[in-house]
Amino acid sequence: MVVLATGMVPNSRIDAEDLAKWKVKFDEIAVAKGGKPDPNAPLEPHKIPNILNLEYKQGPELPVLDEAYGFNDSNYICFQYETSRTGIYAAGSIRQPMHMLGSIEDGLGASLKAIQCMEATEKGFAVHPRAYDQTYPEVNLQKCTSCKRCTEECPFSAIEEDDKGTPFHKMSRCRRCGTCLGSCPERVINFKDFSIKMMSNMFKGMDIPDEGLRLIGLVCENDAYPALDMAALNRSKWSNAIRFIPVRCLGNLNLAWIADALSVGVDGMILIGCKFGENYQCHFVKGSELANERLGKLQETLGRLQLEPERVELVQLSINDYDKLPQILADYVEKLDEMEPNPFKEF
Repeated sequence: MVVLATGMVPNSRIDAEDLAKWKVKFDEIAVAKGGKPDPNAPLEPHKIPNILNLEYKQGPELPVLDEAYGFNDSNYICFQYETSRTGIYAAGSIRQPMHMLGSIEDGLGASLKAIQCMEATEKGFAVHPRAYDQTYPEVNLQKCTSCKRCTEECPFSAIEEDDKGTPFHKMSRCRRCGTCLGSCPERVINFKDFSIKMMSNMFKGMDIPDEGLRLIGLVCENDAYPALDMAALNRSKWSNAIRFIPVRCLGNLNLAWIADALSVGVDGMILIGCKFGENYQCHFVKGSELANERLGKLQETLGRLQLEPERVELVQLSINDYDKLPQILADYVEKLDEMEPNPFKEF
């Protein structure tokens, strides 16, 4: 489905009464207060009426930017027409201010993206950014406690709940970001080629030197890993103590990985992901932000291991900041050098 502008969706219908409630009459409000209309007065965010009426846990409409007057929320740096609703592409004045000719050209581009999505879905492939990925989340429902963390953290509302409150995936919405894998405290969500156990075994099989550091870098495959490649192409240098492991998104982070890595003698772990916040750049909306929130609970995990929380660090990085990576890594290695070696190396 391509959303061109308000009123152009097949099932959209706005009654005159609803439209009257929707419009904000700034001039009338100003006159009622005894003043004159101020053309420079800040506008109030529009209250968007229900147009799409989607059956999503996160709401019936496209998510919009806060205080952005109803413009659709998306990662426009990489995917101009993308929305947080798989298969729905915003074009024209739905996504940004645009004139008529620009809207026509924009609609053409969004239509082509919609065709691409339909062809991928027909063949069972994922759409961008993990285009043509044939894996999917596999859930062990026998161990699921219905805590609903996966339904709350999924950025694309691909996980809904049945009448009993048990989560289930709607695969046509899933973009294989793996956020649900990182959110599950029971570790019951995994992919065939990417799982909690697979990563833990990777840490356990890593060569840990008796002397010197061994560090792990979990890097986002969308921005941070390409940034590493670009830095390497520019002959940048960094410590060989770091072993980099690409992940689908930092939203994959499960605290069990940190505990498993440090318990086998790894001295520290640095997480490098996209910028988050108002001007976020995460391809999966809020993966880095979720990883940062989970690290807030790290104190308890490391407390059980009697280790310093400073051993784990999260770095926000734009792909354009590849030239800053060597210094970021050097500062992290220097900080770990000042700490005592991981006591678990003795075991």
